[in-house]
Amino acid sequence: MGQVFSFPNPVNEKAARFVAFVVMVAAIVALATGWQWLLVPIAYGFVARAAAGPTFSPLGRLAMDVVAPRSLGEKRPTPGPPKRFAQAIGAVVTTAAAVGGLALGWTAFANVCLGLMVVFAGLESLAGICVGCKAFAVLMRMGVIPPETCEACNDIWSRPGVTRPGASA
Repeated sequence: MGQVFSFPNPVNEKAARFVAFVVMVAAIVALATGWQWLLVPIAYGFVARAAAGPTFSPLGRLAMDVVAPRSLGEKRPTPGPPKRFAQAIGAVVTTAAAVGGLALGWTAFANVCLGLMVVFAGLESLAGICVGCKAFAVLMRMGVIPPETCEACNDIWSRPGVTRPGASA
């Protein structure tokens, strides 16, 4: 059971950016059309990816198994724990938006949450800036997240393709 609910570490950043792009487009469509029902599959995707990586996420599977290997070139590994944290934040925001917008009629609240998804997923997909990952790093520096949660986050020099200053490549 533990293997089912594991999260990949490292994560292919290119696949993560593709997922973020689709989330951004879905959020734009929901905002432009008023189709707040799109929050349900968006929220489900975040919950599924936070719980088990791409295992239960059709979009995650598509990104990992089809799009990234066939269209995005070489894998670009990045630490998994910050990405999982970012997925959990997305799960909270989009689930709150779905409940607020669909069950409670808080349309403006849901639209603000969708706007946040456009901005944050857009930053991730188009510029490679993962705001959830940045928050994870701040929480690690503050000691809220223990160092053993992400050893690769602690030691940037242990990442593939990164060479210590003064070391030979």
